Amino acid sequence: MKSPAHRTRDIERQAGYLKPEHCAPPPPRNSSDTMWFIRDSCGIVCGIITWLLVFYAEFVVLFVMLLPAKNVAYSLFNGLIFGSLGFLALASHARAMCTDPGAVPKGNATKEFIESLQLKPGQVVYKCPKCCSIKPDRAHHCSVCKRCIKKMDHHCPWVNNCVGENNQKYFVLFTMYIALISLHALVLVALHFVFCFEEDWTKCSNFSPPATVILLILLCFEGLLFLIFTAVMFGTQVHSICTDETGIEQLKKEERRWAKRSKWMNMKVVFGHPFSVTWLSPFATPDHGKADIYQYIV
Repeated sequence: MKSPAHRTRDIERQAGYLKPEHCAPPPPRNSSDTMWFIRDSCGIVCGIITWLLVFYAEFVVLFVMLLPAKNVAYSLFNGLIFGSLGFLALASHARAMCTDPGAVPKGNATKEFIESLQLKPGQVVYKCPKCCSIKPDRAHHCSVCKRCIKKMDHHCPWVNNCVGENNQKYFVLFTMYIALISLHALVLVALHFVFCFEEDWTKCSNFSPPATVILLILLCFEGLLFLIFTAVMFGTQVHSICTDETGIEQLKKEERRWAKRSKWMNMKVVFGHPFSVTWLSPFATPDHGKADIYQYIV
């Protein structure tokens, strides 16, 4: 017995389903369309909150814990590490938010485009009725982005964007660096509490003891919450990459119709060929090398 997903695809196999005459040609792209940004109020608010939380953590670590410390080497070392991780986290967030995740050209289900595919008997193309696009294999429609996204994993409001084949690297780096900065903040808070209990509270911070305790408790709560959340998200993303199965494909239990690769090759497809230190850089655009190109025809 066929699953609902299979029955839906059978409907798409019908010749009259595409109805290319109902689709207007896609609008031409100009210079103002080069930067990708989703105008979703919820996503924009979540993105701003993310940056403010990182800035709060930087403020508490720098002005409450490190500057008052007597050990200059301790302050410089931890300040450099924490600042670098925070910068990389925000850079990864910006790249994940402003990178086209792999949007299919909107309205390309035109008669001319379908004829250009030169379909042979038995070959099938799928059309999205919502954005009037011919969908490549493994593409799904996002109701927030209002586009079909190639190899879409999920839509994340915290980066105000879909996570797809073009920006998954930046999203993984974002979760990793947030988890690391959260862990580092928790360690610094624990060490600072130990120091303050052993010394005079008035000497362990430039703020009053009540203000210091409140700032540290809030930072501890923030760090613990985001450490758990981003560590779990990082683990699920790495597992998804290694198995070459997106979150939507796992949720819908879609039939695997693509070639199976090794886990290491799947990592290279997302982070670039060959392996290098640029895997950890949000400023390096991954070179997909021999990565498969998802076809319109299946």
